[in-house]
Amino acid sequence: MKTLNPLFEKNLAWATAVQQEDPDFFTRLASQQHPELLWIGCADSRVPANQIIDLPPGEVFVHRNIANLVVHTDLNCLSVIEFAVEVLAIRHIIVCGHYGCSGIRAAMDNQEYGVIDNWLRHIKDVARFNADVLDGLPPEVRHDRLAELNVIEQVANVCNTSTVRNAWRRGHELSVHGWIYDIRNGILKDLDMCISRYEQLEEKYRNV
Repeated sequence: MKTLNPLFEKNLAWATAVQQEDPDFFTRLASQQHPELLWIGCADSRVPANQIIDLPPGEVFVHRNIANLVVHTDLNCLSVIEFAVEVLAIRHIIVCGHYGCSGIRAAMDNQEYGVIDNWLRHIKDVARFNADVLDGLPPEVRHDRLAELNVIEQVANVCNTSTVRNAWRRGHELSVHGWIYDIRNGILKDLDMCISRYEQLEEKYRNV
């Protein structure tokens, strides 16, 4: 039986190095998490949230799935958002997509993959809503633009959750952001979808 021993060795080396640099690091980390950020990102192994924004463990609450979707029937994602807002009192929700996303590419292909086709349907809907923008673009440009439009759609979905709307009604200081990450150079791009109250959503969404 293969037990992936090299990963345990890497873990031990990492933990040892961290403790040598900061002997109290794990003691502080174990006491309580106080992140101000919720990151909703893609499950792609090339898009690790903490590394991209250079923050240590404990600073970012993370939810990841294929193509960074926020679906109103996904109790996993909705529960993460509620825990982040109601329990951790986070102040920023970041929806971060990325260029070169395999989920985006798969949604644009005319192929059947299996169960995942049901998940990709949400991206196909985004493409359908924005057909006038996407039609006629070269394939690579179309993939990148759909990745951006998908982030914008998911920001709107976050803003429309009961958790976020109720938090705004209570006066909770909370902003929702739409970003995209370029795996070709490691740089983040702000898509100018920062929403700090519900009334901003329609104007921002309309001007995309």
